[in-house]
Amino acid sequence: MNGVPPRNKILIGMMVEIIQKQDQRSGQLTSGTIKRILTSSRIHSHGIKVELDSGKIGRVQKIA
Repeated sequence: MNGVPPRNKILIGMMVEIIQKQDQRSGQLTSGTIKRILTSSRIHSHGIKVELDSGKIGRVQKIA
């Protein structure tokens, strides 16, 4: 694993930084508050997929 947080460390309402699909090459992160957790597995090598309050979807890279 490359240091992305596992699902049990991610909670709805938490501030996180995600990487969206279109930003994977540039590595640009987007900050926001988790509205929904979309990945059901405990871990994922690229990060747990979530939906932010803003409606943006991406994989959690950091907990803010």
